[in-house]
Amino acid sequence: MIQNRQTRRLKSHIDPPHPACGFTLLETMIAIFIFAVVVTTIFTSYNALFSGNKAIEQGSASYEMAKNCLSRMMMDLESIHVSLPPEYSPQNVADSPDLYRISGDVVDIQGREFPKLRFTSMSHIAFGGKTQNGIAEIVYYVQTEGDGRYLLKRADNLHPYPLFEEKAGDPVLCKDVKSLTVKYYDEDATEHDLWDSDAEEFGYSTPRTIRIKLELASASQPLLFETMVTLPVFREKKK
Repeated sequence: MIQNRQTRRLKSHIDPPHPACGFTLLETMIAIFIFAVVVTTIFTSYNALFSGNKAIEQGSASYEMAKNCLSRMMMDLESIHVSLPPEYSPQNVADSPDLYRISGDVVDIQGREFPKLRFTSMSHIAFGGKTQNGIAEIVYYVQTEGDGRYLLKRADNLHPYPLFEEKAGDPVLCKDVKSLTVKYYDEDATEHDLWDSDAEEFGYSTPRTIRIKLELASASQPLLFETMVTLPVFREKKK
């Protein structure tokens, strides 16, 4: 009996009981849950960073496009050509419109109103390697792009000026146009939505200043740009 107890005591000392190896099912599920939370957090942070960078790139591209568009319009208007008396006379208007008239209209495009501006300028852009110079007829107009967005285009033709019509080949000044407004100011700084330098209503005069507001659709929020151009030459109102 004593020997058996000693044997058991010795055996217990030599071979102590081992704890159970591995993880329980609950511990494994908790580890998987924690891992899933960490991976989701990392992915969300990466996605937010990527989206933020993409939005910044799109905003920078839209800003650069709008800046180039308004610069082009300012250059055209600052080189505007206007017929002045005595070469210009209202009596000639009945025979044929003034070649160098300024006309600003508003047209309806799929239920939205957009301006169309026509004038003449020395700021002619030659395409296809041509080197012709002269007084060009410039027309700014808007075309639909689909999905509620619009294109601002620029027509440029040297004399003899053809009857204006929209062409697929006219250069695009700006994409993703959300809104565009053009305002005209007379010698008294009175604002007008329309203008016709061949009309008695305006005293056969040209505007003194033209203001342009351009709004672009953006992924984050609309971008608004504005400029005002004082015309270097103008025709005064007939008294």
